Amino acid sequence: MSNSISSLISVPFQYNYDDGFGDGGGQQSYINIQPVIPFSIGANWNLISRTILPVVNKGDFFPGDDSRTGLGNITQSFFFSPKDPTKNGLIWGVGPALQFPTATNDIAPNQWGAGITGVVLKQTNGWTVGMLANHVWSIGNEDTYGESSKTFLQPFVGYTTKRATSFGINTEAQYDWVAEEWSVPINLTVGQIIKVGGKPVQLTGGVRYWADSPPGGPQDWGARLAVTYLFPKG
Repeated sequence: MSNSISSLISVPFQYNYDDGFGDGGGQQSYINIQPVIPFSIGANWNLISRTILPVVNKGDFFPGDDSRTGLGNITQSFFFSPKDPTKNGLIWGVGPALQFPTATNDIAPNQWGAGITGVVLKQTNGWTVGMLANHVWSIGNEDTYGESSKTFLQPFVGYTTKRATSFGINTEAQYDWVAEEWSVPINLTVGQIIKVGGKPVQLTGGVRYWADSPPGGPQDWGARLAVTYLFPKG
């Protein structure tokens, strides 16, 4: 579970809540639906598909701003990854990242985007340490929404016990090269794998602290809850 490019089908439903937007009274909650599906493409390589579809509710960002719900843009990543770790035990993957303009109800700028993504990690004695990163440039609707160029950095450290309890800390930092602004949430999570109908499911809960955010962005503390359905490959 701590290896984002393992040979394991997982379908997380991740709920997030943040507030303090706009003049301080704005709130946003969203569910990320983010299936991860590996495909074997030969004796030595896997292709891992990682999709993120946000379903967002937001409101009160400014006076008279009513609550609204809609979809965000889909982020689709593909990682080409060796099936076996390197001699040093590193697990890695790299490939394209695409943004599809699926946003509705003014949830996000409705733009196509493209870029590159990569992940590297090492696992030993229950510990997982690594980083996932991507950079995506806008390639459509720039006359309406302007140019977009954003870097996403997710360093992470996790520990999993023999009873399948996991403890994790990560940041999901994003730098907007056009606005020259950082968004830096720090997430602390605890997860547990249980059996539901004989199938493994991971339940995760945690808190988030916003170390940095742009003007009008989220402030202070947020929360995260997730249910992840697991489908081990035979």
